[in-house]
Amino acid sequence: MKHTTTVLASAIAVVALAGCASAPSPAELQAQFDAMMKASFRDEGIAKVDRLTQDAGQAACSTGQAPTAEQAKAIEAEAMATIKPPSDGKYLGDWREGEKLAQNGRGMTWTDKSADTSANGANCYNCHQITKAEISYGTIGPSLYQFGKLRGVTNPSAPEAQAMVQYTWGKLNNAWAYNACSNMPRFGHKKLLSEQQLKHVMALLLDPASPVNAQ
Repeated sequence: MKHTTTVLASAIAVVALAGCASAPSPAELQAQFDAMMKASFRDEGIAKVDRLTQDAGQAACSTGQAPTAEQAKAIEAEAMATIKPPSDGKYLGDWREGEKLAQNGRGMTWTDKSADTSANGANCYNCHQITKAEISYGTIGPSLYQFGKLRGVTNPSAPEAQAMVQYTWGKLNNAWAYNACSNMPRFGHKKLLSEQQLKHVMALLLDPASPVNAQ
């Protein structure tokens, strides 16, 4: 019995070692995954396979593990460097157009005739409460109802309001500048919305006349 047990244990050890020796390395697994992804997608309309290409931030944020403090700091610094002020210096557009964008979840699909952002929406209600009138909204993100009022922005053009105005602009352009690996779309950085569309969303959030702040 002792001999049999020893032989069995030896056999198990050999199989285990063989399994370890034949297991693919992380690099090989990554190569297999990349090949699978490339084989599974094709260019279709405006949707091209280059969407599968990750930038450095995406690669760091898609490992399944939260970035280290050092990695997060690097991601946020890189994102902050992408944020530029409006070309004409004006941050706010028309809040009415902003509300339309907030309600619209379309865009960037292969069926769109053009990659122009004019057909795109911001889909804000998918993650946030925004106006009191809209009762259907997601809760992935915080409520943005009375966003400007709660932050003391009674006059967006006033000098004392500029820090909050610029923060909001940056958040919409590239949220990773303030929160590495944030779930919020990087609307400006990824060219999901045009500069003018971003201004309209800014107005929805900050204009005192907007239903976000007026009620």
